[in-house]
Amino acid sequence: MPRSRLPLNALRAFEAAARHQNLTRAADELCVSQAALSHQIKALESRLGVRLFERLPRGVAMTDDAAALYPVLSESFDRIAAVLDRFADGRYRHALAVGVVGTFATGWLLPRLPAFAAAHPDIELRLHTHNNRIDLAGEGLELAIRFGDGDWLGHVATPILAAPFAPVCAPGLAAQLRTPSDLRRVPLLRSYRADEWARWCEVAGLPPLEARGPMFDSSLALASAAAAGAGVALLPLCMFEQDLASERLMQPFAASADLGRYWLTRLRSRAESEPARRFREWLQVQAD
Repeated sequence: MPRSRLPLNALRAFEAAARHQNLTRAADELCVSQAALSHQIKALESRLGVRLFERLPRGVAMTDDAAALYPVLSESFDRIAAVLDRFADGRYRHALAVGVVGTFATGWLLPRLPAFAAAHPDIELRLHTHNNRIDLAGEGLELAIRFGDGDWLGHVATPILAAPFAPVCAPGLAAQLRTPSDLRRVPLLRSYRADEWARWCEVAGLPPLEARGPMFDSSLALASAAAAGAGVALLPLCMFEQDLASERLMQPFAASADLGRYWLTRLRSRAESEPARRFREWLQVQAD
């Protein structure tokens, strides 16, 4: 059907009635009378040569033909509305979907978001937190900030921030730790990266310690457990500066280990968009 002949008013009437399954509520939403709405739907039925609704004692029910038409219309109207919503203050706002590992989001990025919004008012960031395991294509994300060594197959990785790890714990437990060898007497909390404690021990000049404490899938959970006195955790110090400053957590030993850094990643198969480039450059400036 040529676009010039699309019965847009009738399609809106049908979509609203199908969504509400009630002609009165659909008419109220569109600010028309129920009679006008019914007229539009009957005109669409006549044009398509099918029946779209069965009347019920309370409301209406879609026929099989209507059930085939409704999802297409609903998605199309939603997409149009989403695009129109991006026009704010007389400008178009680009949507940029970014996955962010939770520790980096709370410990570094969130306090800086007002600065990004002020510098780039036409970019609407849509942040999705994760625990460092993420599927950009499967989750519909353009970028992801994650922790590691930068070696992710099929991705372009830009280094953002170094994050040395060191043991931290609650003040009461820190008072019991005089030398690194005292760690043998306390629970060592673990992440899913199994070699972290061994790598820190190497830096501290200790034989490898056996980590006997619980395992966690995020540094945020590790920090909460450590602050509650459950044991000693290896954490990226720069992400927990406020906890260390307030002495919710304490660092009993100075030795720190480079276990990786935070990276901004995107799929190699996708060209970098202009909003993604601006976000990357802003991150690099902020980190410097």
